[in-house]
Amino acid sequence: MNSAQATRILAIRHGETLWNVDSRIQGHLDIGLNDTGRWQAERLGLALMDEPMAAIYASDLSRAHDTALAVSRHTGVPVQPEPGLRERSFGEFEGRTFAEIEKELPEQAQRWRQRDPTFTPAGGESLLMLEARVLNVAARLAAQHPGEQIALFAHGGVMDILYRAATRLDLQAARTWALGNTAINRLLWSPEGFSLVGWADVQHLSEGTLDESST
Repeated sequence: MNSAQATRILAIRHGETLWNVDSRIQGHLDIGLNDTGRWQAERLGLALMDEPMAAIYASDLSRAHDTALAVSRHTGVPVQPEPGLRERSFGEFEGRTFAEIEKELPEQAQRWRQRDPTFTPAGGESLLMLEARVLNVAARLAAQHPGEQIALFAHGGVMDILYRAATRLDLQAARTWALGNTAINRLLWSPEGFSLVGWADVQHLSEGTLDESST
């Protein structure tokens, strides 16, 4: 596929939630946007209102879906729910803060901090499982829109996987890039894989964004 037929992707993390502020693990729990998150989503909608968009896909968790709806209102493009874009499932970690996990489950916390790709919280997903899910669904959706632009609304863990795929970084490489709420990230997809165009554009936000990347 030539570059003209590549799919352009806007990959966007949801707006802020109260649990982001508290550093509490959300995972598959359905935590809604807070006032700041709703403001961020509205600013994002204004910023993207003139962008061509063939489709908008969003995680079915409300924090991502509601962020996508704000863009839908400004573009007229309907939101299509996609459970495959959900955050990593953290199983028994969900609902706890980072500090609580480190205190109560220190050995598991260490494996998590070291980004052990096989580590799976009880009832949750490993990084390898998350990677397979995210790349499969993102490629499937992108393949439906050659030569067009689509938007994917998801979560910090999903954004992290997409960045690594686009830059050919290993799952265990230390993160040096931001995963801010409602930051605009631009990727290209072709059958050869993902490539990076631009990352962490927050010009639409006049206030600082919280960069809590794992919830």
